[in-house]
Amino acid sequence: MKELLLDTCAFLWLALDPDRIPTEAATLLNDTRNPRLLSQVSVLEIVWKYRVGKLPLPLPPEEWIPSRRKFFSILELPLSDSVIYQSGHLPGLHADPFDRLIAAQARERDCAVLTSDPHIRDLGARVIWGKK
Repeated sequence: MKELLLDTCAFLWLALDPDRIPTEAATLLNDTRNPRLLSQVSVLEIVWKYRVGKLPLPLPPEEWIPSRRKFFSILELPLSDSVIYQSGHLPGLHADPFDRLIAAQARERDCAVLTSDPHIRDLGARVIWGKK
């Protein structure tokens, strides 16, 4: 059993365009023994992108995100102060605050990040899918 922390893109693709997820990642996602997590960080990122018109969704985020989490049996991962502090101590190679927080959460929980972004690995997180 492996906890899988879906980054924002992985969650969006799972819910909106699952064919974009490679076979290895899809196999892990489909294995119900692997708990799937969605960070509050991703929820915040989705809400902000929706608000500024960069992310069209079929419903407002406050309806759509919970419905997709429930449908795919994805657990909510709250954001803790310790993760926020840890994100400030990660290497400065990757400046995106959302990615830094997700990497810090994965490190704190000792779980893998399911992401297409290989740079999250540069922050010390284990990554499934992102290739350099």
